[in-house]
Amino acid sequence: MSGNKAFKSDVIESKEVFKGKIIDVYHDKITLPEGKSTYREIVKRGSASAILPIDGDGNIIFVRQYRHPVGDCVLEIPAGVLEKDEDPLICAKRELEEETSFKSNDIKLLAKTHSAIGFCDEMIYIYLAENLLRGEFNLDEDEYIETERYTLTEAVDMIFNGVITDSKTMIAVLAYKALKNL
Repeated sequence: MSGNKAFKSDVIESKEVFKGKIIDVYHDKITLPEGKSTYREIVKRGSASAILPIDGDGNIIFVRQYRHPVGDCVLEIPAGVLEKDEDPLICAKRELEEETSFKSNDIKLLAKTHSAIGFCDEMIYIYLAENLLRGEFNLDEDEYIETERYTLTEAVDMIFNGVITDSKTMIAVLAYKALKNL
């Protein structure tokens, strides 16, 4: 029912309560469809791109990196935040090479998703990269990443065994599996 005014809220007031390096937080007063007002906290993050790289043997190249919010190293696909006015495909290509040392001219959009639609505006564009070519690692100075390769079957098993817990990675792997079974 997207775009239906009966189900849309109007913002009465929006106040920035935190401005950070990677997120901004707003406290919004909104009207509900029946006319009542209430408050919502909104995290403004901007958009990001992620990419599922498939090597010449059909394996998925993952990155393992420490993620402070969960206090652990997490297995995920390469991803990064879009720079100002950047095309999501350009971001995906950049992150592919930076984090895996591969490039590709064979990239397709697999899906897009809101990462936490209940409180955050972040949209993640998820791409598939095949026919990889050697490039160069170019990690950000605060990134410590190891690459790992798994078959599609292993990756799906890791999702259902709780090894892969990152939602963008789960979506990418399962979308790729659906694409391969068509």
